Amino acid sequence: MFFYRKRDLVGFDIGSSSIKLVHLKAVGGGYHLLRMGIMPLPSEVIVDGAMMNAGVVGDVLRSLLVSHKIKRNTDACTSVSGHSVIIKKILLPKMTRVDLDETIRYDAEQYIPFDVNEVNLDFRIIGPAPDDPEQMEVLLVAVKTDMIDDYTAILSEVGLNPIIVDIDAFCIQNMFEVNYPDELDKAVALINIGASITTINVVHEGNSAFIRDISAGGNLYTGEIQKRLNISFEEAEELKLGGTIEADQSAGNVEHQEVNGIISAISDNLSDEIQRSLDFYASATSGEEISHIYLTGGTAKIYGLTEIIERKTGIPTSLLNPLRKITFNEKEFDAGYLDNISPILGVAIGLALRRIGDRNQ
Repeated sequence: MFFYRKRDLVGFDIGSSSIKLVHLKAVGGGYHLLRMGIMPLPSEVIVDGAMMNAGVVGDVLRSLLVSHKIKRNTDACTSVSGHSVIIKKILLPKMTRVDLDETIRYDAEQYIPFDVNEVNLDFRIIGPAPDDPEQMEVLLVAVKTDMIDDYTAILSEVGLNPIIVDIDAFCIQNMFEVNYPDELDKAVALINIGASITTINVVHEGNSAFIRDISAGGNLYTGEIQKRLNISFEEAEELKLGGTIEADQSAGNVEHQEVNGIISAISDNLSDEIQRSLDFYASATSGEEISHIYLTGGTAKIYGLTEIIERKTGIPTSLLNPLRKITFNEKEFDAGYLDNISPILGVAIGLALRRIGDRNQ
């Protein structure tokens, strides 16, 4: 895994459609859910991970803090994603971590499309290169500094103490490793389907063997439903998730069969993109064959998507349960509600697993 865990933090997943708060307590060899909250964000407030309206984000965060009785100066962590985040597995001459600390900025210049002076860099040494013992595999992570500054600033502004900024894909990976310990010796694809980006992370024995973003997500469904049925964005969102809307003169008689047809067509295209990415992993790496695909994110539960991906890829596919090994008090949390919303809690649970004093191994 990427991190050791010490003192607990409250995790805040600031996504494009909502902010999720999760607070976990380490109990024995596991974790217990203390707090969980979700508040929606208006569309276009967060676009491709970039904060377009910090004022609105701050207002929603303050409401979450009040409703869940989070005190000022509480230690917090959050995460980022989008095109300002670059994750690459690279080959470098074999060296110690201390030596790589000194040279990583120079080494990274050829691998990232940004000015190296405008990014925060981190890395993990994976191990010797399979085909050359004189080289080593390194997972390189680069994030634009201004994006990190935006996210830490908003946490500070509402009275929190930002300690860690993580990456969405690694949050999902940490969450998976805690909840699925029996799967750690297998290669699995963790697919996080966000509003605008779908991230595929193939993991094996605690390492990211392959990671790729697809520029497609839940907004494709909403936009197509909105356009085809001539309804509002909010109504399209409701239909996308299996809800109903009142028919009016502009919307007409909205038939679920028509909505399902739209959803199936987009799911088919998204599944094709996922299949191409996994085919590339299989052809470009000497890694283990993928044994299972796990879906998470706000769009993961959409009608028929799991079945379409499994049919296209030929790989068993199921929803990832971020609460599989996490206990909770059924007097404080409704089990049915948690089960229904669990796909959108993956990043927030992964953040809440972080601890003060975490470091790369």
